[in-house]
Amino acid sequence: MNRALALVALIATLLLSAPVHAADAGFTKFIASLWPDAQAAGVSRATFDRETAGLEPDYKLPDLILPGRPATGAPAQAEFVQVPADYIKEASIARLAEQGERLMQQYRPALDEIEKRFGVPAAVVLAIWGRETDFGRYTLPYDGLRVLATQAYVGRRKDQYRNEFILALKMLGEGVVARKDLRASWGGAVGLTQFLPSEYYAHGVDLDGDGKVDLWHSVPDALGSAAKQLVDKGWQSGLRWAYEVKAPANVDCTMGVPEITKSIGEWLRAGFVPVRGQKLGAAEQAEEASLLQPEGIHGPAFLATKNYFVIKEYNFSDLYVLFVGHLADRMVSPLPFATPWSAATQLRTADVEAMQKQLTRLGLYKDKLDGKAGMQTRAALGAFQKKAGLPLDCWPSVAVLQALGAPR
Repeated sequence: MNRALALVALIATLLLSAPVHAADAGFTKFIASLWPDAQAAGVSRATFDRETAGLEPDYKLPDLILPGRPATGAPAQAEFVQVPADYIKEASIARLAEQGERLMQQYRPALDEIEKRFGVPAAVVLAIWGRETDFGRYTLPYDGLRVLATQAYVGRRKDQYRNEFILALKMLGEGVVARKDLRASWGGAVGLTQFLPSEYYAHGVDLDGDGKVDLWHSVPDALGSAAKQLVDKGWQSGLRWAYEVKAPANVDCTMGVPEITKSIGEWLRAGFVPVRGQKLGAAEQAEEASLLQPEGIHGPAFLATKNYFVIKEYNFSDLYVLFVGHLADRMVSPLPFATPWSAATQLRTADVEAMQKQLTRLGLYKDKLDGKAGMQTRAALGAFQKKAGLPLDCWPSVAVLQALGAPR
């Protein structure tokens, strides 16, 4: 009986392992197929062969599309979206702000050059560094080349990562970075301020003047490159990222989308009030802004300027921009958000995506199905709440999920 069980276990193991071996063979063939494009990009045959020899995919990465497996590529992981209070922890902000103030003095000459050359405040680029790698203390966990190769093979954005993989080979061949230093996030971003290889080539700056762009060991280069990326994406000098405001009681939260902009003066005349009673001058009131309510009608509200959305181009997440913007503010002022975050819970990614599918079917949502409760999703939920006669709060809750008839 024991021998029979052992035989069954052996057969099961062989059956389970067979697709993986086939997939690995497919991966090897896929990598080999990239040689013509790599050659056209300036990668030598010696570099290509050396760096791809023995390269294997990492099927445990998130955001993969694998036959017979969950789309995240992490079968045992129940992924939840963090609420703002979890992501923008006061203790973390306070710690990073204190260190940021010290680093502002340590790198003052480089930061002065960044402000003069790019018009990006020192606190903003320091905040990006703090958020991305904890001012260099955080060791990125993945082999960058392996991540990019895997995402190019079975990721959701294959074409993008195909190019990023080839440019990573180009970086290695040109001696931009040693393979041991090419550590990355699961999304393939590298360096102190987290650049994809294409961003290195598009926005890299040799701020320290040593003849090379080093995002791994040169803080001036990393910060200068972050500033140039912001400028290249539309950063406006002298413009705040956002203003925290108190929304009027009758606020229509479905207006909180980037496409709806008004001058700050118009928002103020509509009943929005700066939280600390500050008086905004004529130039500030003339600035265009969108309404941002990260927790729907719960928690803080903001008037987000164009620079808010520029930071969002750096990392497409409202919570990321709020973290960076607030951390930058805290380096020059000790004041926390005036309105506390609510104790709201967030739905699982799969539930938010189910919501998006139902809202799309109803014609209320036209953005991508990504399971993220961003501005467009919250506004679409609010539109459904209006249509269904539900209380309007633009927040993805279990009650709204059930009202939509979305499966859990």
